[in-house]
Amino acid sequence: MTAPTAPTTLTAEPRPDSLLARLALPDRGLADRLHDGLAGAETRLRGVAADVPSAPVAEWSRYLIEAGGKRLRPLLVLLAAEFGAAPPPADRPDRVLDAAVMVELVHVASLHHDDVMDGARSRHGVPSAPARWGNRTAVHLGNRLLSRAARLAADLGGEVVGLQGGATERLVRGQLRELTGPAAGESPLTHHFAVIADKTASLISLALRVGGTVAGVPAPAVRALAEYGEYLGIVFQLSDDLLDFLADPAESGKDTGTDLAVGVRTLPVLLALSEDGPRAAELRRLLEGGPLADEGGRRRAAELLRSSTAEARARELLHSYAADARDALSALPDVPARAALDALVGVVEHRSS
Repeated sequence: MTAPTAPTTLTAEPRPDSLLARLALPDRGLADRLHDGLAGAETRLRGVAADVPSAPVAEWSRYLIEAGGKRLRPLLVLLAAEFGAAPPPADRPDRVLDAAVMVELVHVASLHHDDVMDGARSRHGVPSAPARWGNRTAVHLGNRLLSRAARLAADLGGEVVGLQGGATERLVRGQLRELTGPAAGESPLTHHFAVIADKTASLISLALRVGGTVAGVPAPAVRALAEYGEYLGIVFQLSDDLLDFLADPAESGKDTGTDLAVGVRTLPVLLALSEDGPRAAELRRLLEGGPLADEGGRRRAAELLRSSTAEARARELLHSYAADARDALSALPDVPARAALDALVGVVEHRSS
């Protein structure tokens, strides 16, 4: 067999586009620990990607891992672990890094599958895996990363396996709910928030649960971290909903109107459709056929969205969930990591501003 391609470097720095770079942390010790932890997680992620007896598969596996990403979930694992006892047991740093890698592998796997489902042409500013190698390869790559995540979870113990299994079940349920649309009599807004909770908040909450669990954080604090993660996940997705039609693709790394192109009605769209008047009527006509494949149609839909009150109303909801996330932090000890989690809400909340 062909030997696997070696990782680009034996060690790696945290990604320059990681959310850590946008957090102004006054506590130098915490900043250094997070920097070192993210660097360690980055090195391990690249090692997992290259750990196959096939150079092409190693290249394919590294592709999205090295292409970009905010590394939000590894950062949350590290921050949750800060609430554990100090000094930690000798093996805790390795377990925390394995937990950070495990959660990120599940996330990256879900991106491969999402790009197949959405027909997305780009991800993190580069061609998506389906666009470069085809859907079959992208699906298998996602499955491979999920299987490696499961192995790491097994090494971390039965409780972590249960947490990962529950989050993965929610993730798949959210994807299926998105595919099938609202049930009979279900409000489109209720349906949308249920999809967000399962597709996005589940993995963000998982990162905090697992980070706290492997670091020996007391159960009440783990529950508070998980609640914070559920709200932060909603804030993250609502911000993404706004970015889908507001952001410059060169900055966001995604095509504008991707959700419209595959027929997904995000919060601003749902709010705009609920309005009265000729612009809302025109938007309904544009979207009545489902996916909006025509680029000109997507541009017109974006114009109609910007001229409505939908953006302002979506931002009100986003700020409300951000306040809920901050409230959840009040149950946690007043340590530098809590201030960092509070600051992180602001970073996520305002990234679409």
